[in-house]
Amino acid sequence: MWAMTIRPILIHPDPRLKKVCKPVENITGELHALSRDMLETMYDAPGIGLAAPQVGILKRLIVLDAQRDKNAPRSPVVMFNPEVIAKSEDLNTYEEGCLSIPEQYAEVTRPAEVRVRWIDADGEEREKDFDGLWATCVQHEIDHLNGVLFIDYLKPLKRQLITRKMVKLKRELAREKG
Repeated sequence: MWAMTIRPILIHPDPRLKKVCKPVENITGELHALSRDMLETMYDAPGIGLAAPQVGILKRLIVLDAQRDKNAPRSPVVMFNPEVIAKSEDLNTYEEGCLSIPEQYAEVTRPAEVRVRWIDADGEEREKDFDGLWATCVQHEIDHLNGVLFIDYLKPLKRQLITRKMVKLKRELAREKG
C-alpha cells in the first residue's frame, strides 16, 4: 500500500493556476499516486474537489467527492482528461468557494446538468451525467484545467477585491513561515 501525502495547495494569485493543463497520455504509477494524494489533500482541506494545477501539477486530472451526507460512505471520483460533452439549458446558481481561494465565496451560475467524459484510474473511458452540487463541482474543477477560477465569473471589482485579500493572506503566510 502506498503512503498518501497531503500536498500543499497553491493560493491565488499563482501563475500556475492560470495555465491550460496538458492532457494525460499514459496513466502511470506516479499519476495513480498523485490522484491518491489529491484525494487525501481534498478530504483533509476539507473540500469537495481538487484539480492537479492546485497542487502545482499542470496535467488534466481532477478528483471530486460531492457526497455531503456525513453518514454516507465517501464517493471519490478520479478523472483523467475530463471534458463536458453536453450541458443543460437549465441553470443553477451555487455559492462556490475554492481551496486555492480560502474563505472567499460567491454565487456562480452554471448549467444545472452536464454529461462528462473522462478516463478513469483503470484507463477505461467513462461517461456520466451529473446534476446538483456534483454538476457544479465537476464544472468548477474542469475550469481549473483550463486556467479558469470561479472568481473569473465575477464582476471585475469583486474579483479584484478577492485577489487583494489573497495577496494579503499570502504575505501573512510567508511572514509566519519567516
